Amino acid sequence: MSKWNLIVDVARCENCHNCVIAERDEHTGNDFPGYAAPAAPVGDTTIRIERRVQGAAPMVDTAYLPVMCMHCDDAPCRRAAPDAIVKRDDGIVLIDPVKAKGRREIVETCPYGAIVWNDEAEVPHTWIFDAHLLDQGWKEPRCVTVCPTAALAAVKLDDAAMAFKAAAEGLRTLSPELGTKPRVWYRGLDRWLTCFIGGSVSAKVCGVVDCIAGAEVTLLREGARLATTTTDVFGDFRFSRLAPDSGAYRVEITHALGTASANCSLGESVYLGELRLNRAPATATT
Repeated sequence: MSKWNLIVDVARCENCHNCVIAERDEHTGNDFPGYAAPAAPVGDTTIRIERRVQGAAPMVDTAYLPVMCMHCDDAPCRRAAPDAIVKRDDGIVLIDPVKAKGRREIVETCPYGAIVWNDEAEVPHTWIFDAHLLDQGWKEPRCVTVCPTAALAAVKLDDAAMAFKAAAEGLRTLSPELGTKPRVWYRGLDRWLTCFIGGSVSAKVCGVVDCIAGAEVTLLREGARLATTTTDVFGDFRFSRLAPDSGAYRVEITHALGTASANCSLGESVYLGELRLNRAPATATT
């Protein structure tokens, strides 16, 4: 049977909050019996945008991650409250606003922090995949329709087809080690999960310091060469997709104008700053 899935493209999200606002607007003051109680006009939202800033000026990378109910196939919330939470045949998880009333403990069951508490109605809320709209004939949730950068896409496929699509397109889920089998997939998740080492290469040419394009830069760890790249027209280089907290690295730079090197310990992303080339001393020949 075909089931709903949401695909989030991390590279396309620009933190406009259209999805957050649309979700708030859809539910604030609006009662959808059987789906969700009215949302409070203030408080936590059921869709949130997380931000991660890496590096240092001028080499800074900011990524945004929309997080919402994952509509897990093995949802911890449903295991904790099977009488109040249902998993529909189309993959959507719904919290019954009547049966869940007063049960704040349900909020704590979600490892993704995607269930929020409505103090006014005294009910737990989550993003319902706009099931009330889909059941009326909408082709996609409202958050998808309002995204100006196409960072969100809803697809309805059977599990085999979705698994094939995920493998072919490099789609991944958040925290797969939890074993919850989420139905929200992310494209480009490495940008959120991994780090980089970068820097800028310069040299003194005719008495003037200038950036150096085309310098060869090698990344090493424990003496082993991991990767090689060249500086761009601004003299910048970057090694991406490195594991956070992965320890000591060395960068070695070579160019006709000289050499340079730097050592660093990688916790979060590192910008090494300006690395000035120095001419190697002449080697005597006999």
